[in-house]
Amino acid sequence: MSDDHTRVRDFFSARAADWDNRFPDDGPAYRAAASALGLRPGDRVLDAGCGTGRALPALREVVGPAGIVLGADLTPAMLKAATDAGRDRAGQLLLADVTRLPVRDASLDAVFGAGLISHLPDPAQNLRELRRVVRPGGVLALFHPIGRAALAARQGRQITADDLRAEANLRPLLAGAGWQLTSYVDEDARFLALAVREG
Repeated sequence: MSDDHTRVRDFFSARAADWDNRFPDDGPAYRAAASALGLRPGDRVLDAGCGTGRALPALREVVGPAGIVLGADLTPAMLKAATDAGRDRAGQLLLADVTRLPVRDASLDAVFGAGLISHLPDPAQNLRELRRVVRPGGVLALFHPIGRAALAARQGRQITADDLRAEANLRPLLAGAGWQLTSYVDEDARFLALAVREG
């Protein structure tokens, strides 16, 4: 396991048990983001870096009982918290590294990533891995339940010019990985960037 992976796993392991209690009001934002993916009943979706699985029920709602919902996370403690919360009933949980997914090429209709991009060790390469598992025309959603400015204020920091989630940085990063940014929303109540897999 790389130093980046160890750092991410340690960070989230220490916070897993209390994660949902820290952010109890995010449910509506997750439901709105899941709806924005444009998925249909029977579609297949992965929540990459699913954490405690807060997106899984919302994703299950949009793909219905015939759809496939996967939740992959690197941190066993987060997956345990997801199971303890009963979210494993909404989707299949995988202890997996989103930089090397145990998923067939072009087998999914969408990937959902909440708070994911800032934890990727090599965003350009890792976004190509997410592209690999999505069919042409499929969707990637990069989401956070609050926007960049609100998140920076919560963390007591300033937004910097090199923030990967800034549209000017994110658009070329996605394009280089084979995604076309189609929608970008960064407001206090949410951050949601949608991209379509090209080719």
